[in-house]
Amino acid sequence: MTEAVLVVGSANADLVVATDRRPAGGETVLGGDTQILPGGKGANTAVAAARLGADVALIGAVGDDAHGRLLLDSLRGSGVGTDRVRVVDRPTGAAYITVTPDGENSILVSPGANHALAPADAADPAGAKVLVASLEVPLDVVEHAIACAARAGVRTVLNLSPTAKLSEETLRHLDVLVVNEHEAAWLLGTDGDGSGGSDGSGGSDGSGGHDSHNSDAASLLDLGPDAVVITRGPEGALVATRGEQADIDHVEVSSPQVTAVDTTGAGDAFTGALVTWLASGATVADAARRAVDVAAVSVTKRGAQPSYPLLDELS
Repeated sequence: MTEAVLVVGSANADLVVATDRRPAGGETVLGGDTQILPGGKGANTAVAAARLGADVALIGAVGDDAHGRLLLDSLRGSGVGTDRVRVVDRPTGAAYITVTPDGENSILVSPGANHALAPADAADPAGAKVLVASLEVPLDVVEHAIACAARAGVRTVLNLSPTAKLSEETLRHLDVLVVNEHEAAWLLGTDGDGSGGSDGSGGSDGSGGHDSHNSDAASLLDLGPDAVVITRGPEGALVATRGEQADIDHVEVSSPQVTAVDTTGAGDAFTGALVTWLASGATVADAARRAVDVAAVSVTKRGAQPSYPLLDELS
């Protein structure tokens, strides 16, 4: 079976605890009951796309344990193809997440089975229209997948989260690079903090101004990708593409204003929606407009995958 969207990425169990505030170093803070939810950047992206109607499959790995079964059930229940999800002799990846009352989160990821993926697992793009990858799996797997997809004429999208040093060749093979403001600054060497904030979904006050964002987008294009999308949380997103005369076209995409309950996985919702509409033939700017709406809906509910809307839930 050929899927329109092929996702290369992680599958994690999210262990989520609500807390009034995050603990400082050496401090103990009481939180609420632990929720165990399906997550991981790859699985989240795949589920977000599938819930919007995309024909999608995941290349990933889980352990032969309860968390692995939780993830496979969630993927299959959302319509994601799992034939290329390996079950390996390592514990399923886990993300330890604290969520504060303003909806912001802090995340520590234990990769586990995700690091059992090998480049050969992602060598065949299987005739997909779009391949999308993120970086909670080994870097060599992602770079090999992008190279193979580019050679096969498959459109390539990379969500640079968490940040990692990419080869020049990989950057040149990208059709679309998706970053949040922290990740953009890290890649350009203008900010030493590559933590990525709240999964690309919140926290920007826009204080850098349009000129600064446009300059960053232009610098990212100079690294090689055909298009760049900088997500800006409640401020929306900036799309930059290079025109026929080497001019750069910038498009500001505004976000609906919502009350955030939990921003976990909102960046993955954005990416899943983006590739869904790219696979249907939309321009990057038009796909980003739809993706911003999907991400905004996702932050109004708790959890990552459980918060992702169906197509008919969008206005």
